[in-house]
Amino acid sequence: MPITFEHVSHIYGEGTPFRYVALEDTNLTIRDGAFTALIGQTGSGKSTLVQHINALLLPASGTVYVLDREIKAGTEPKGLKSLRKDVGLVFQFPEYQLFEETVLKDVAFGPKNFGATQEEAERRAKEALRMTGLGKEYEERSPLELSGGQKRRVAIAGILAMDPKVLVLDEPTAGLDTTGAMSMMKLFRDLNRKHGKTVIMITHDMEQVFSYCDEVVVMEHGKAIIHEDVQTFFHDSSKCRELNILPPAVIRLRDELRAKGFEIGDDVRELQALAACVAKQVKHHG
Repeated sequence: MPITFEHVSHIYGEGTPFRYVALEDTNLTIRDGAFTALIGQTGSGKSTLVQHINALLLPASGTVYVLDREIKAGTEPKGLKSLRKDVGLVFQFPEYQLFEETVLKDVAFGPKNFGATQEEAERRAKEALRMTGLGKEYEERSPLELSGGQKRRVAIAGILAMDPKVLVLDEPTAGLDTTGAMSMMKLFRDLNRKHGKTVIMITHDMEQVFSYCDEVVVMEHGKAIIHEDVQTFFHDSSKCRELNILPPAVIRLRDELRAKGFEIGDDVRELQALAACVAKQVKHHG
């Protein structure tokens, strides 16, 4: 089932001088099984939006439909524990939430909290650690002794061990080097493509959106103003510039080459294909 927001608003500090409308009459449907990017300027409502998906925040007005649940303004949501098992939310810098003595205990905490036996929790924790690229040698180590990238993998493994149907990621590669970020993005793509998980990711990195995501939602002033597939969104780079969003490097280079007279088709989306297209035309005119 899709995730649907119907006329959802959220207000921080209601009744105080600090009142702030973070979401305003937002309507959005996120397709089941898609890898969807949420983008937009800081303060546009992205993080507030995703925290409604597992009811960490509740709407001031409107209704959120998640899987088979209804989260409606003014009513107490039901089945929160099962909802938060099915919707795994990975905050920015989730490694700050590590607290157990060993990596295995930390990752197994979630399944145990949701009713799994010790044996089952450990089995699922080990599977999740392997999915994130951490071998058996990490299981008995203290999470605090790991590198930043390894801590991030442990924190994400803790979410994966609960086997959520929906994975919500808030800037998951923030602070990682290029290699670590690429490895993490490949993991999320595999979870989406091979394991059928709906993935929703907040990011400012258009290279990641272009390379890994299926759909793009642009948030502005608490509303979803654009929702398109990735290819359509990046077809006209002027749209990105109007939104103060830097297009991916290959799109910028494609535009520059077109301006110099090269014929570059919209289907050219990778640097190697772009180079081959240019080489063919240079050879032909040489």
